[in-house]
Amino acid sequence: MKVLSIIPARGGSKGIPLKNLVILNQKPLLYYTVTASLKSKIINKTVVSTDNKKISRVALKLGAEVICRPKKLAIDTTPLEPVIKHVLNYLNTHQDYNPEIIVILQNTSPLRTAKHIDQALTLMKRKNYDSILSGFSIHTFLWKQNKNTVVPVDYNPKKRPNRQNMNEQLFENGAIFATKTKNFIQSKC
Repeated sequence: MKVLSIIPARGGSKGIPLKNLVILNQKPLLYYTVTASLKSKIINKTVVSTDNKKISRVALKLGAEVICRPKKLAIDTTPLEPVIKHVLNYLNTHQDYNPEIIVILQNTSPLRTAKHIDQALTLMKRKNYDSILSGFSIHTFLWKQNKNTVVPVDYNPKKRPNRQNMNEQLFENGAIFATKTKNFIQSKC
């Protein structure tokens, strides 16, 4: 089975410039995601999509393939789907490579390991899921700012439940996203 890992790593982060190369425990942030992908027993192609030459050099040195992302797909407002489509089109055109499963691994989850990735992909296959993502269970009270006030999102403060009586919520953590390629092409999501 062809399983492609796409690691999006643009250079123009405004919050932390070149955040993908920021040193964490003596290694660039990119190191942790590329290494986890390459050590996966299920992923068989690891690609870094970037618009930045420094990131490209580091990714190649770590053992990943690099696909140069056009500048128009590397701005703050660019959603992830066009980036995925660009990688798929590039691989189809230049390598005649068409994966059955796409895995998106973001660099901002450096604690995610190959074991986590393989567990998710194994579960996806065993349950015949179209897609899978990582997250964790939470029981929390959410609030949002509404002009000059703050209001609750998911409960009535006058009937505040005990935490153990709340419905479980799942918090998407961004560490792993995987989907069957045919579903991505069909849904564009």
